[in-house]
Amino acid sequence: MEMSKFESDFYKALEDLFIGAQIEGKSGYINLMKFKSAYYNNVVKPKLADLITQELETKGIEDFREELFEKLYTFFKRYFSESGSIYFTYTSWSEKIYERIYDPENDVALFWKTRMLYYVKTEKRYQSMEVKIKGINGTDIVFWFDVSNLEHKKANEKKEMNFTFKGIDEKGRIVLEGYYKEGNKQTNVEDIVRQVRAQSKQIQSHEIAEMLERVTTDDVEKAISIFNKQSEVDYFINKDAEKFLKEQLDMFVYQYMFDSENIWTPKRVMEIQTFKHVAGKIIEFIAQFENELVKIWNKPKFVFNSNYVITIDRLPNEIINKIANHPNLGLQVKEWVELGIVEEGFTFGDVLNTDLFETKNKKYKYLPIDTRYFKDLEPEILSLFDNLDEALDGILIRSENYQALKTILPKFKEKVQTIYIDPPFNKEQDADYLYNVKYKDATWASMLENRLTLAREFLKDSGSIFVRCDYNGNWIVRGVMNEIFEAKNFRNEITVRRFKKNVMENNVKKLPEGLDTIFLYAVSSAFSFVNPYKLRSEKRQGFWRHMGDSSGQGTPKVFFGKHLSPPEGKHWKFSQERIDQMISEGKLILECRNCGYIHDKTKGLWNGCPQCGSDVPVPKYWVEEEIKEVLDSNWTDIYGYSTSWGFPTENSEILLKRVIESTSNEGDLVMDFFLGSGTTIAVAHKLKRKWIGIEMGEHFYTVILPRIKKVLAYDKSGISKEQDVKDKYNEKNAGGFFKYYELEQYEDVLRNTKYEHADIYLRPSAGKDEFSEYIFMRAPKFVEDVVKKENNEFKISFEKLYPEKSIDIAETLSNVLGEKIIKISENYVVLEKTGRIDFDKIPVEYISNLIWW
Repeated sequence: MEMSKFESDFYKALEDLFIGAQIEGKSGYINLMKFKSAYYNNVVKPKLADLITQELETKGIEDFREELFEKLYTFFKRYFSESGSIYFTYTSWSEKIYERIYDPENDVALFWKTRMLYYVKTEKRYQSMEVKIKGINGTDIVFWFDVSNLEHKKANEKKEMNFTFKGIDEKGRIVLEGYYKEGNKQTNVEDIVRQVRAQSKQIQSHEIAEMLERVTTDDVEKAISIFNKQSEVDYFINKDAEKFLKEQLDMFVYQYMFDSENIWTPKRVMEIQTFKHVAGKIIEFIAQFENELVKIWNKPKFVFNSNYVITIDRLPNEIINKIANHPNLGLQVKEWVELGIVEEGFTFGDVLNTDLFETKNKKYKYLPIDTRYFKDLEPEILSLFDNLDEALDGILIRSENYQALKTILPKFKEKVQTIYIDPPFNKEQDADYLYNVKYKDATWASMLENRLTLAREFLKDSGSIFVRCDYNGNWIVRGVMNEIFEAKNFRNEITVRRFKKNVMENNVKKLPEGLDTIFLYAVSSAFSFVNPYKLRSEKRQGFWRHMGDSSGQGTPKVFFGKHLSPPEGKHWKFSQERIDQMISEGKLILECRNCGYIHDKTKGLWNGCPQCGSDVPVPKYWVEEEIKEVLDSNWTDIYGYSTSWGFPTENSEILLKRVIESTSNEGDLVMDFFLGSGTTIAVAHKLKRKWIGIEMGEHFYTVILPRIKKVLAYDKSGISKEQDVKDKYNEKNAGGFFKYYELEQYEDVLRNTKYEHADIYLRPSAGKDEFSEYIFMRAPKFVEDVVKKENNEFKISFEKLYPEKSIDIAETLSNVLGEKIIKISENYVVLEKTGRIDFDKIPVEYISNLIWW
């Protein structure tokens, strides 16, 4: 039977927007999409066609077929985005799809169209791949996008791609070579088409030559669009696609039934019920795939490539001597020279006393040793500590931040005192901005909501969180924070100073922005400021102050033996006990109202003024000189940004000093999961707090890691110049010990998961059908690479899973089980509750969430 227009449109919409074009390559997303496409084309699509035919024939409503597909197309096109994500896309307010946003518990609620989504903040990774499209002229056209010579961009760095025609390969594929865009230059699609058609004349295969001759600019643009879409991996994942789509389906049917003027005959009701049944089956199919992505996104991640950094003062001479004779010592010294910690010509012998060759030279006691250069010595170094995690000053994690937060939450739940974040602002792409910040409104709200919801679980009852933003997003942040942390836990809207713009253009349309906003929220009423003061710009001198200026009528008190009543409507500021104490300390006097005579403790009891004979003394007390004043929400006395590390949007150390000192004590845990240049952890370390920093960019290695190493060695910049900081952090009191590592990412999981062993023609489980259970739900995923059964026992080995990476089993188990590491050996780890776990005898249940989901 030939398909009708709406039937054809419906299937095309499913395939184009949900299945996508045929693509080849090594991407993990491609791995899953290929299996999904095969299952759809070979199983679900035929079953769907059979289901529709059976429903229509059994109920005797074959004439409803055209309208059924029209309604299916009309409904589903509303919720597919170009990237395949499922959310409000084409719906409008007039269609009344949004009516269920009212919440009787709240008069005002923040609503945004991507609220039900996870925003997948993944790097844009360009990989060579094949893209097959159906051309405008009905011909199958195959492209090969070659990015093999492309330098990998820094994570989240703003770089777009252009393409040039490279040739036709032996398979007859149009090869387009990618390069990073410079300026406003665009891909010349017309030129590509001209070159393709010109080269088609040299192709011997008549079939391929004819295909190339018919290529259009629309075809090239479509192929480029598909390549860019697949390179971005997943932009969104619906948290609960089935619930969302079925809720929307109910509203669609409700709206149709009550807004239309149809006559509701039994046949018409049956037709609408059929539409709802068929749409429900399609939703079940769509939702199962989306749920697979949700599970991958939320699964705990493996720890990769971990290293420790420890300063020499914390190492015994025995290990220092081994470092002195290590073949990789030169690499470590080279790093110190590059960091400016030691001078050119430095030799490690300078670290030791040249006479005794045993005592550490005080000048070099805080040199940071990175175990990446001394992996064979790392177990011996770690064995020095009987409570390893407690000995660490901080943890530095390279990862997309949602996945990092999800992974370490079991270990650090309700352990953090202060969180500070400065996320990319809510703005369209800015030509002068280093990061990819194309979030804007709804997307930005989802990005924040996903991560702030997790962040709340890290905070102690007494904890607090600071979120920095500007005028583009402050209205969104306040609404999102009110929902997650509750409006009653709002504490302050703090204003912070930006760099001042001194040059103005002619015909000014808008004044320069001078302020940013920091929202401060607590977790509960248990929060209170630790140090709600700031240093005065100028010291206030001490002075004598009247004691009877407090409102409310009070009783008489005795001063130097004289009973004095307070002025009418006032009361004396201090108790009698305190008055007597202040007199003895010389901090309280009587002043004659007539002549100004001063009577203090050296003159005994008051018997009237010896100078004028009057008896009208006025009590005054001494107000000490003051170097501090009360801290309010106006922080424009300090700059919010800095340029010390040459990093755009670098937060100033003085700003973070105020944040951390006002809400935490020494030894408390501070966290920043939009770490940027690393200011938060640098300041936390200088102020003797423990810290966690999370960042995904390449500057993790080029900016953050070098910066915190310099802090350990003693960094003289930033707040190190402040006198109160010098008292606790100085050349004689620096050093430290921290761990840094990478985490497995969403794309890593997709790329390495095994789906291909699942037979797509296997029958579904009992109570399920082809729409509600993907066969890949039974796929081995990571199990075959990790778990082997020997002599009725399960053996765990990670060697095959990520052979190119070094998996840190101890830290991975620590995160999954939510327990601190007490001791690490080459062969086992000791956790605070579980105790010893031998690496060759890991129980399967400990790692089940890591390898199968």
